[in-house]
Amino acid sequence: NGELLSEPIAKVAGEMLTASPVEVHFSPGSMAGPYLIGERLGAGGMGEVYRARDTRLPRTVAIKTLKASFTDRFQREARAISALNHPHICTLYDIGSQDGIGYLVMEYVEGEPLKGPLRIDEALRLAIQIVSALEAAHQQGILHRDLKPGNILVSKNGVKLLDFGLAKFVPTGPRPA
Repeated sequence: NGELLSEPIAKVAGEMLTASPVEVHFSPGSMAGPYLIGERLGAGGMGEVYRARDTRLPRTVAIKTLKASFTDRFQREARAISALNHPHICTLYDIGSQDGIGYLVMEYVEGEPLKGPLRIDEALRLAIQIVSALEAAHQQGILHRDLKPGNILVSKNGVKLLDFGLAKFVPTGPRPA
């Protein structure tokens, strides 16, 4: 039916909170496909993020794993991100699976999660970038649904919107007058 998330967000959130934990992690120095796993950058209720090295194209990437119980969420995020091309949305390079662990390979962004307080001029500059990214997603019929400071990285080049795992596809087209 074209929807990225067909169930209400409250139901999805409830499943996430009640699901039994599944340990999914890579060890630094191990390989996931052609990616050499480096340090763990972060972890949350859904999985972990690692810095990695693409051995085919010499570049640093971010690899995001998701717990096995969140496979649908993983697929939604991959579909949502792959439909987007915007300077303030993290780029998806690849998807894969290693030893039963699904992973997304994304652009590595050197930055920190959004935090305040900010000077008004800086807040406005970042807000314009965030709105631009959301507008691009909305034009593709994708609603982020999990916008929060932890899903916005601030780098020297501006912001990058992350984590489209709760995204929902909505039909685009003319709106009623």
